[in-house]
Amino acid sequence: MKRRISRGPRDAEELDLTAMINMMVILVCFLLITAVFSRVTVLELKMPPAAQATPEKDTSRKNEDLALEVIIRKNSIEIADRNGDFYKKFDSLKTGYDIRSLGQQLRELKSRFPKKRDASILLEDDIAYEILVQVMDSLREDTTVRNKDGSSAELFPDISIGDAPPNESDK
Repeated sequence: MKRRISRGPRDAEELDLTAMINMMVILVCFLLITAVFSRVTVLELKMPPAAQATPEKDTSRKNEDLALEVIIRKNSIEIADRNGDFYKKFDSLKTGYDIRSLGQQLRELKSRFPKKRDASILLEDDIAYEILVQVMDSLREDTTVRNKDGSSAELFPDISIGDAPPNESDK
């Protein structure tokens, strides 16, 4: 028979975590440094104001009276004032919507109403998200003009989104 040799109680071996702690310190530093370069942009959207009865035309209108609406339809983009003072329609080109002409018209409106900051985008059903983003970009800023700090000039940054009214030409 073999004899059992009693060796006594075993001591628990210690784990060497030095390499793992070093790696964690490097990883934390790396993540903190790269977090500065990643920027999350949030665009605040507002609800469109409640529809009001169209007031009679007044020649002494102020900047605050402009209720700018950009209506995106399946075949065109329309710029309108909810108060009924002006109307501009850009039919779609073979390549898509005429975003460039829209931007030119919005720059002209900004020069006429320099203090105006809000606008509404009204969409028909089944308008592509990409088109909405392009219209929002042209509505928010003028990329053809740069400020002293190199940023683009601001047009109408306070944007609200809603459903387009029925197209009167379809009736």
